[in-house]
Amino acid sequence: MVERKETDTLGDILKAASDPTRRSILTLLAQEGPLRVTDIHAQFDVSLNAVSKHIKVLENAGLVKRRTEWREHLIEVQIAPLAAVDDWFASLRSIWALRLEALDHIITQGAAQDD
Repeated sequence: MVERKETDTLGDILKAASDPTRRSILTLLAQEGPLRVTDIHAQFDVSLNAVSKHIKVLENAGLVKRRTEWREHLIEVQIAPLAAVDDWFASLRSIWALRLEALDHIITQGAAQDD
């Protein structure tokens, strides 16, 4: 049985990144550096309110951080939380590597018995 942690950071990150607009916002911030919400909005064909909601979802998942400089609110990407996704994929890769090794062993044994 799979256990669900009370705070499911990986789940929050995957949910936040599941939306194409939010992934585009993350990519934009990674490429351009910190931007104002209005600068982010200028890159998308959606309302300013929609962009703000997308940013709030990314903030709640820890993927972006809001920083205030004087009257400016800058949004900057936070790459560190993506390590949780990378760790999860690494564990899946190791499981598949073991399965492939076992399959290779079975195939090799079958080929040796045919000789």
